[in-house]
Parts: sequence; C-alpha cells; structure tokens
Amino acid sequence: MKLDILAIASHPDDIEIACAGTLMHHIQNGYKVGVLDLTRGEMGTRGTPELRLEEAKQASSILGLHMRENIGIADCYFQNDESHQLKVIEQIRRFQPDIVLCNAPDDRHPDHGKGSRLVVDSCFYAGLSKIKSTCLGHKQEAWRPKQVFHYIQDKFLVPDFVVDITPFWERKTMALRAFGSQFYQPNSTGAQTHISTETFWLFLEARARETGHYIGATYGEGFLKTRMLASKNLFDLV
Repeated sequence: MKLDILAIASHPDDIEIACAGTLMHHIQNGYKVGVLDLTRGEMGTRGTPELRLEEAKQASSILGLHMRENIGIADCYFQNDESHQLKVIEQIRRFQPDIVLCNAPDDRHPDHGKGSRLVVDSCFYAGLSKIKSTCLGHKQEAWRPKQVFHYIQDKFLVPDFVVDITPFWERKTMALRAFGSQFYQPNSTGAQTHISTETFWLFLEARARETGHYIGATYGEGFLKTRMLASKNLFDLV
C-alpha cells in the first residue's frame, strides 16, 4: 500500500496527542494515511504493551487510518544507529509516503527527540540506492519522502504552520480516550503520571485553542518544517 502520509511516533498515543486532527482532515479529503509506532511503550508506568496495542487499534478505528503497525523496537533504549535506521528505512520504502510526520525535535520525554532524529535521518537514507533493504524477501527500491514535518508535543514550540482541526476535535478526544490506561480516568486507582491527570486534559485543549488562535480557528495543530517550504503561487498560502 502506497501512503500519502505516514505519521511515525516513538510511542503509541503520541500521534493521538499531537496530530490526530490533521490525519483525520486528510483522510476526509481522500488521502491515504497510516501510522507507524516505533515502540510498544513498554517502559510506561501505566498499562502493559499488550493493552496499549489494543488501545492503539481502537484509536485507529476512530481515526479511520488505512494502516497502523508497530515495529517493536526497545522503548527508552533505542538509538539512532544503523540497525534502527534500517528498520525505519524498510517501512519508508514499503509504504512510499510523500509526507512523513514525526516526533518533536525537542521535548520532555527523551524518546521524542531521539525518535525525531531517527526518522529524519532514515527518511534521507531511504533515498540512497546503495543502502540495501528487503521486505518479505523482496529487494526494495530507494524512496525519499518529499517533506518531513515535526508535530509539536509537550514543550511549546512556535509552529511554522498550523492545521485547522476544529471539525475533528471531538473525534480527536475520543481517540485519546481509547488509551484508557494512559489518560485521565475518574475512578482510576493506578499511579499518577504526567499525562494521567485531569489537568493534562485541560492542557491539551488549551494548547489546541492557542495554536488555532494563530490562524483564527477554534482548534489547531502546529508543525515544524525540516527544510524550507516552497510555493509557486502566493495564493496557495492564503
């Protein structure tokens, strides 16, 4: 399956927090969109890897994704090295996305910055024909996405551009609630984490409202570019 957009995340639920509305917007407009989770989030305080995989399936159904897979590299301990790059290169060449979305370049969780660098480098290397990779026993052809963008996560980073997600806000929150092991549950007796409090829900809405305010929208999701954006027509920017 060739994808138009592939969103890659260090952990299950990164996508739902940071760019779910943008993905739904493009799916509604006829684009093929998928998600690749790098780890199973097995080092997280709450939940289990198996439960988080089930939660990711539920969230994917709400988002209407065309595919979602998890390549199962080690949570916390993965590196931006040859072996991990080859795993990501294989998936980039397999799905041939025109646009890749990846973690914030700098964030509270170290895995987000690491995942960001791993994906950016792998997207470049995937276009080098002398780097060999196979998928299901078949030799893969080189493929480099046209653009790689960072979604914004916990730390506030001034976006380079914003997508209006107002029509998709309610479904975005539904997808987040699918990760019941991770986010606020009134009757939960588990250990509290940074994202399991009711305050974090308020933060997510405030962030989306602030980001939307940049473009005169109720809710928005912001992104950072990895290289200069180009336009042949100023009206494409209006």
